[in-house]
Amino acid sequence: MHLTRRDAPIEAIRSRAYTIPTDKPEADGTYAWDSTTLVVVEVAAAGKTGLGFTYNDASVAKLIEKTLGPILIGEDAWNIDALWQRMQGKVRNIGRSGAAATAISALDCALWDVKARLLDMPLVRLLGATRKCVPLYGSGGFTTYSDDDIRDQLGQWVHKDGCRWAKIKIGSDPDRDPHRVEIARDAIGESAGLFVDANGALDRKQAVDYAHRFEAENVSWFEEPISSDDQAGLASVRHALPTHMELAAGEYGYTADDFRSLLMHEAVDVLQADVTRCGGITGFMRVAALCDAFHTPLSGHCAPSMHLHVACAVPRLRHQEWFHDHVRIEQMLFDGAPRAVNGAMAPDLSRPGCGLDFRHQDAHRYAV
Repeated sequence: MHLTRRDAPIEAIRSRAYTIPTDKPEADGTYAWDSTTLVVVEVAAAGKTGLGFTYNDASVAKLIEKTLGPILIGEDAWNIDALWQRMQGKVRNIGRSGAAATAISALDCALWDVKARLLDMPLVRLLGATRKCVPLYGSGGFTTYSDDDIRDQLGQWVHKDGCRWAKIKIGSDPDRDPHRVEIARDAIGESAGLFVDANGALDRKQAVDYAHRFEAENVSWFEEPISSDDQAGLASVRHALPTHMELAAGEYGYTADDFRSLLMHEAVDVLQADVTRCGGITGFMRVAALCDAFHTPLSGHCAPSMHLHVACAVPRLRHQEWFHDHVRIEQMLFDGAPRAVNGAMAPDLSRPGCGLDFRHQDAHRYAV
């Protein structure tokens, strides 16, 4: 059959999970881990293959291949919005959030990638750029790290990679956190921004108390001081923070309703969204539209390689998280993974689609 740009039937969908050990034990305020699982999906259409991925349990790969993939086979890859809605309908009884949302996110990213590859252009050209590069903040500083680990990691981001901000995890041992914040401030100097992330470990009164204790080190960003499920609580904490300190949340948003609710509760100063959780490129652009409507800055959460092109396209983007685990994995396993240059990442406009190619042979030893 002769194919034109009007003909792009989806021919195959493949997905596989890979579990990669961390370089040392890691933990935040509510969770500890020693490995990260990457779920990769490939969508073949009209002679091109699009790539997407998410970070979640290995079972997501089966959900993609057995439940969502079959409803896309034979459909026109150009019609991403229609396919996105079809996937949302398919998971109605499973539940749209959690694993289902991450599976849809990976597939949606692969659909946008294949669409741009069919047009032989970088994805940012297809989406329309509003900026040439994306500012980065270094993110790690796990609660398992020694003082020297924090100094080395944060110093690398700020003094070598040029990041304007750096973030550490807090909350697993709150009494020790003021000391860890002092170490972090010493590592980055006075001119860089210092962020802390409790991953919902504190209660409302604790969060306000520690926010004022961190004020001495000029902490300017407090992420998920309490659970993001408590949106009224987030709003109350936000209004009690020091005036220069912003409250951020949204990484566990899966649907547009999740983000709309955070915004309507006035629960955040900066809304976070994760392209590998919130419905892919399509979902991230919808979150960006909500931020624009509510005059609220947006920050990309984790997975910098998959955010790169859409982060260059959406309005009100503040910055992108340069998360240690994901930066390490993406540079290990993907050709074209971005690098931090003068505190920012920029798309390689010579590479089509999202600019990534998965190194299957390198990843094979991590396959689940």
